[in-house]
Amino acid sequence: MNILFVCTGNTCRSAMAAALFNKIAIEKNLDVRIESAGLFANDGQPASNEAIIVMKKYDIDLLGHHSQSINTELIEKSDLILTMTAAHKMVLEPSKQGKTFTLCEYAGIDKDIDDPYGGDVSEYEECAKELYDALLKVAEKLGNN
Repeated sequence: MNILFVCTGNTCRSAMAAALFNKIAIEKNLDVRIESAGLFANDGQPASNEAIIVMKKYDIDLLGHHSQSINTELIEKSDLILTMTAAHKMVLEPSKQGKTFTLCEYAGIDKDIDDPYGGDVSEYEECAKELYDALLKVAEKLGNN
């Protein structure tokens, strides 16, 4: 299964979500391919410093991450598109109904993942925890299918 995580700039939330879910998928032996993109990303940007710092606490190295803009090819090859907010979903869903969900919606949680961009490390830590908790539920759901 090809999973695409989408946020705004692809330097914080979707980058962290993809990295975290890759780790979870390996631990749970899920057969998935994971990518991330941003609706308004500037291609080639590194992950934010705070995201890099916070991911180290999960034994994940984000130094090699480079942002990419969402494009038709990414959308078409994705079996499941998980956005960080309902607003992101609204942009994508009209053309991709049935495979686009907010991350939390897919995990059975009623909320959005707030953007930590511009915040301090503690805001990124909170974001990473929310992502991790939701991603565990996604992994459980996919493991049961």
